[in-house]
Amino acid sequence: MTSPSQDALLGAADIRELAAALGVRPTKQRGQNFVIDANTVRRIVRTAEVKPEDVVLEVGPGLGSLTLALLEAADRVTAVEIDDVLASALPATIAARMPDRAARFHLVHEDAMQVTHLPAPLPTALVANLPYNVAVPVLLHMLATFPTIERTLVMVQAEVADRLAAAPGSKVYGVPSVKANWYAEVKRAGSIGRNVFWPAPNVDSGLVALTRRTEPIKTTASKEQVFAVVDAAFAQRRKTLRAALAGWAGSAAAAEQALVAAGVSPQARGESLTVEEFARIAEHGGQTGSPEGAAHTEGTGTSEPAEHVESAAHKEPGHQ
Repeated sequence: MTSPSQDALLGAADIRELAAALGVRPTKQRGQNFVIDANTVRRIVRTAEVKPEDVVLEVGPGLGSLTLALLEAADRVTAVEIDDVLASALPATIAARMPDRAARFHLVHEDAMQVTHLPAPLPTALVANLPYNVAVPVLLHMLATFPTIERTLVMVQAEVADRLAAAPGSKVYGVPSVKANWYAEVKRAGSIGRNVFWPAPNVDSGLVALTRRTEPIKTTASKEQVFAVVDAAFAQRRKTLRAALAGWAGSAAAAEQALVAAGVSPQARGESLTVEEFARIAEHGGQTGSPEGAAHTEGTGTSEPAEHVESAAHKEPGHQ
């Protein structure tokens, strides 16, 4: 495949001109911090190891900076965009700047958290600049809904990247770490500076690479049952698992029984367990598992929902 010229990608002046023409004024409320550097989006595509045969899913394409770079490298790109103005403008931008690839681009104008079907062919890779305030739920939803996604590279807030890629025993290991690891091997894949965005965010950004497990976690428990244990364990992460899982199991004694049967110390804490250990616990008891879309909890030693904790910890919303 012959790469289009550098001019096909959007630079800082192009982004500002396009935003002005559309009447788009980037705001924190909408999570709009647009990538204005062509070298950065090409770096993201390289890091994602996008192949000529890949069908890439992008979430939150915004004005199309990353979309154009993905179209250079992939066979097809499907982009999910919720914003009415951005969704209506993106196909025209693709047609104007990369006409020979326009037929290989498909736009889905929908909330990413509500997407359950995509046009064929289904995606083999997910590459996205995720809005930071919903990054983890969107990532988990896409991995759960589209098992054809083999490789993922997402840009998220640096702190969230650290959480997603954290190993057991780390202070930032928690719900996102375990749930992401249910689907994939997860690792940090780099950092992105603030000056490649317009407007520049007040937080650092990080890249996270996920490679889907070739074999799923071996367990007789369902994903919902395992995730219910994870949610309970981190709802009050400072407590021992015997205490933290009491509500899940029906009582502290029942929690201890399930833990012992799973070969896990009742005095351990959630931050020390692997996803496989959570699965073993789920096999030995507990109440009905919470649904995939239920609010998960993450560690501040309280039962506050993770998304609330996350929003309080970092004020900057995500960018598209």
